[in-house]
Amino acid sequence: MKQTQPPLEIAMLLYPGLTLLDLIGPQTVFSWFANIHLVWKTKDLVISDTGIGIQPSATFQTCPRELDVLFVPGGFGQNAIMGDGEVLAFLADRGGRARCITSVCSGSLLLGAAGLLKGYRATSHWAAREGLSAFGAEPVDARVVVDRNRITGGGVTAGIDFGLVLLAKLRGDEAAKLTQLAMEYDPEPPFNSGSPRNAGPAIVEQAMAFMAAQMERLAG
Repeated sequence: MKQTQPPLEIAMLLYPGLTLLDLIGPQTVFSWFANIHLVWKTKDLVISDTGIGIQPSATFQTCPRELDVLFVPGGFGQNAIMGDGEVLAFLADRGGRARCITSVCSGSLLLGAAGLLKGYRATSHWAAREGLSAFGAEPVDARVVVDRNRITGGGVTAGIDFGLVLLAKLRGDEAAKLTQLAMEYDPEPPFNSGSPRNAGPAIVEQAMAFMAAQMERLAG
């Protein structure tokens, strides 16, 4: 497909302990069509939840001010920055002008903390979704939620679905279909346990305990 439009300008927030797949799924979808700015306070290596380091390409000061997309991933390290004035000021500033304000997983809570989801429908990881109410957002149980220019994805793997929905919105269905095929995104999960309603109470309880332990480990 011949590209005739200029590349999208996309800023993707980094922070220690972010969930790697929250970031990499959408980043892979967007990569053919965008200048992607991986943004943090400094250009020091940022270590994700899996121990893989990510090199920021911009700081809060050098990130372009006019963006097509502002994106925030979730992750166990998120709690440490929920009240970080520097992070919230950056999100509020760029979000005030961005064409689309977006997130995957619990990244929507950071958007909410920055005042960017009040009065909007939004989703998040199933374990964090109801927390959106505290920021004036309406929690929705869905893989991807589009409310005007706020586009939010559910937990982790939903980032690919989110990326394709957003790409179709900005560059058309053909671009999104081409990307989906190139990525061979044709999932056939081996188990029907990808949501609380299908996994059953015992697995949900174990998952909650696991995630709580991970949060405690990072906090320590």
